[in-house]
Amino acid sequence: MLKIGVHLILFLVFSGMAGLVNAESGNGISASLPLEEDSLRIAVVGDTGIGERAFHRGFLAVQGAIRNHEPDVLLHLGDFIYQPEFKPVSCPDKYIREVEKTLVSPYPYRLFVPGDNDLPPKITKPKASGCWSRIDPLDSPFDIVADSGTGPAPFEGTKIIGNSFFAILNSYPWKDPTGWLAPRIETAKKQGLWIILALHEPALTTAWYLDNRQTVLQQVNALEPDLVFSGNQHSYERFHPLGVPKPGEELPVRKNESSRYQRGEGTIHIISGGGGATFKPFADLQGNKRHTAPEDVFNALAKRALMNHYIILEISAEVLRGTTHRVCPGYDPVEGELGPRWKPHKPVWEKITLECAGKPEGVAVFDRFEISR
Repeated sequence: MLKIGVHLILFLVFSGMAGLVNAESGNGISASLPLEEDSLRIAVVGDTGIGERAFHRGFLAVQGAIRNHEPDVLLHLGDFIYQPEFKPVSCPDKYIREVEKTLVSPYPYRLFVPGDNDLPPKITKPKASGCWSRIDPLDSPFDIVADSGTGPAPFEGTKIIGNSFFAILNSYPWKDPTGWLAPRIETAKKQGLWIILALHEPALTTAWYLDNRQTVLQQVNALEPDLVFSGNQHSYERFHPLGVPKPGEELPVRKNESSRYQRGEGTIHIISGGGGATFKPFADLQGNKRHTAPEDVFNALAKRALMNHYIILEISAEVLRGTTHRVCPGYDPVEGELGPRWKPHKPVWEKITLECAGKPEGVAVFDRFEISR
């Protein structure tokens, strides 16, 4: 694993996570595969659980488990804090202190994506925390690049860490990044770097489908990144590699049931929003036909679930390996605590099962994927 600066002293905020056994494989959660010295380990998480409108126990469990992997980089996909008030006028210090303790101090590098819940509240998002102005300075600064013409929009930029090139994009409002980002990606590919993009609102999802094929999805896939991460949907979804969508045609997908892919087959989109925010049912499970994804989108889907989780990327020069870890913190009611379900009294929950239901508390491998050169 890439060693950066002085060794960090690890600590657990969720005491019960230390030494938990992987219920599916029988291995301790800290038993990660050994990596070469020039490899990079990245933790990916989105939609975390700080604040009174989130499942804080799930957040602490996820963060405690992530630290056992000693990642070099934390990639956070947006929506950090969930305040209880409508149109909050300030971002209390207590929230920022928890961000610093759990999402900043333990990680040598931090890459933060702005989420809609982080930006100032507005009529269509009255409970947005407005905390982004205090969160943004806590991440690692972008690389300084001299662009010809228009550069990145606010809160956007790129950073090279080890063998990987990262681009952070802003969904609010979305602007086609091709003009400034394509040249940077071209240079990064010539340097042999892996290409990873991150934005908050997914270009493609089965959770709550919006047709972005000829806008965000087309523009992002035309850049030919290896991975695109998103949050926003409080769930986990991974798609098989996708090409650039064409009007009136089904999504170009390269399916592989083993989830072992070759670089250049297409772009893998992953939604990771299980960091502690309450779970919202998929539109098809709600019976919401308007926002249920078309058949070809489901055909491109490799795996999905409603669960607390995080992803660990282990990246060497020749192979990018991803492992999604399911975190089951226990759902027994705790007085004064918000549970894991969004609007838990809605009748729709009577027919929807969370991934951790009936499973032991702890951490287990839920999904694996691999890209080879």
